Amino acid sequence: MMGYSRIIFVCRSNTSRSPMAEAIFKSMETNQDIEVLSRGSVVLFPEPINPKVEVVLKNNNLELVRDKAKQLDKKDIVDNTLVLTMSEQLKLEVMSNFEGIDNVHNLTEFVGEQGDVVDPYGGTLKEYEVCFNDLVRLVKKTVYKINEE
Repeated sequence: MMGYSRIIFVCRSNTSRSPMAEAIFKSMETNQDIEVLSRGSVVLFPEPINPKVEVVLKNNNLELVRDKAKQLDKKDIVDNTLVLTMSEQLKLEVMSNFEGIDNVHNLTEFVGEQGDVVDPYGGTLKEYEVCFNDLVRLVKKTVYKINEE
């Protein structure tokens, strides 16, 4: 059994998709003790989670306790870290910025699907809800896959 000690969800700014994925994953049961984080590939300043994300999480009885967006850093990536990005482009960026990491996957690809998790940034609350529901499905599949390993 391989087992992961840490999972990092990565989106562009660490204010919408990756924090939602982190909150969803933390709400699910895994048969391993895994630390779950979310990071951004381009965090220009430490802004808080998107207000629409907070509403969507609250509406789904979830909350994310964290202060500000954080940039993905080499020190975040420890042994047995699984990095799951929200798009193929982000996966390629992470792989080129952090050479030698072998556990980097587009979230959809990791669970056997195709495409990217659409960024709801600037969209309506409904678009954030749609993104959340996509992430629930993908993160559930991720948990099942990890539990089977």
